[in-house]
Amino acid sequence: MTPRPSLGLRARLLFAFALLCVVTAAAVAGGMYIQARNDILQRAQDAAVQAMTSRLETLFPLQSATPDQTQLDKIAAAATDQSCCGFAFYREMHSPVAGPPDAGPPGGWRPNGRPPVLDLGVISPALRRAVAGGELAWQRVVLQDEPFLIVGTPLLIVERDQAPRLSGIEVYAVRSLLPEQRSIDGLAARAWLTGGAALAFAVVLALLATRGVLRPVRELGRAARLLGEGEMRTRIAVSGSDELADVARTFNNTAAELERHVKQLREMEADARRFVADVSHELRTPLAALAAVADVLEEEAGQLPEPAGRAARLVSQETLNLTGLVNDLIEISRFDSGVAALVLNEVDVAELVRSTLRARGWSEPVHTELPAAVTARLDPRRVDVILANLVGNALRHGEPPVSVRLSADQHWIALEVRDHGPGLKEAVLPHVFDRFYKANAARARSEGSGLGLAIALENARLHRGDLTVANAPDGGAMFTLRLPRRAHDPDGQIDTGGPE
Repeated sequence: MTPRPSLGLRARLLFAFALLCVVTAAAVAGGMYIQARNDILQRAQDAAVQAMTSRLETLFPLQSATPDQTQLDKIAAAATDQSCCGFAFYREMHSPVAGPPDAGPPGGWRPNGRPPVLDLGVISPALRRAVAGGELAWQRVVLQDEPFLIVGTPLLIVERDQAPRLSGIEVYAVRSLLPEQRSIDGLAARAWLTGGAALAFAVVLALLATRGVLRPVRELGRAARLLGEGEMRTRIAVSGSDELADVARTFNNTAAELERHVKQLREMEADARRFVADVSHELRTPLAALAAVADVLEEEAGQLPEPAGRAARLVSQETLNLTGLVNDLIEISRFDSGVAALVLNEVDVAELVRSTLRARGWSEPVHTELPAAVTARLDPRRVDVILANLVGNALRHGEPPVSVRLSADQHWIALEVRDHGPGLKEAVLPHVFDRFYKANAARARSEGSGLGLAIALENARLHRGDLTVANAPDGGAMFTLRLPRRAHDPDGQIDTGGPE
């Protein structure tokens, strides 16, 4: 399953800092804004109520309990100043309270230069009912995008030794809250500016914090990458005593221990390779003598009694097998020590394949598809070794027909060797080119050393090519050798021939 993409550590830290700043700034600025807004509106409301109440006190005692239009206009004028306009409305005590505010007996209106929209229709029924019930009440409304405060109060009739009673006169003052709204808008703008500045400050702090946190993390990642690439001496400079410093110390201790183990393993591997190479070279001299004796025994085997003849043939065959194993060990040791090199020549690939088959007597049982005029710059001896291993394995362990097919393009040639047997098991395929690996553990020792395909792969890689194996769709194992048409020896060395 493909892992979901995620943000990097730097981006997550920046996001966390920014989110924390935004939430904190919004909470603080929002709380301050709401508190300041309520305080401003409350002061404006209290000032308007106090001013209206003070001005209306100058009207007492009322000249008439049933004022006419002129008297209502005077009452409306007395209830207002230059900053507001007002309404004075008389409702007979037997009149219903319900209905729109502009219904009923006459009322007075002092507009004071305000737009015509400020008429009795701006007074809500709820405010009208509250004032008609004898309460001092107010409400805030927005008219033509401008906020207003409407304060309403009833005028009472106070007589000696009697309880105050309603006169039926209702006075409403409408005051603009535009100055207060501008102050509130200024507070909001300053809150936004403060939030923006806090956000920028948080981003700067986040960058500084991520720089301090991510520098050792990046250093740790770089060191781990170098360690993975084989730089065993890689260490991290440790400073401080925090958790990241502990991680750096742990990494350094792990790297030191790993370097020690790798050094031991390399020394053991070098000793093992040196031992194999030395033993192989030391065995060549006695094997040469044994091979000569084996040849004589092979020639005389037919004239010896049956037990002795069978023993002579067995000695000859095992001597040949041992000679092949020693030669393979010497060849693989040359690859391990890095001294193997190419002797490049311009060759006809089809003719090279035919000569390989012809030298081993495989021309008849092997079917070939070899286009003419395919040339390449290769090491003929090493390609011969590769083909001999592939075709030999197909003939011994596969089933006929065995085929060799050549194809080429501008830069590469491909040689495909396949048989039509049962193919290789899926568990065997990843290990085909391993050294000393045999698909059948019960296979006789005389069937091979288990180094042939490993040597073939090393020869292919020496050409900067590749050797792969797969099961053909219609059955059988299929080995594919791909080589560049212009191979070159990276070390510029000259290899003069076979095993020493």
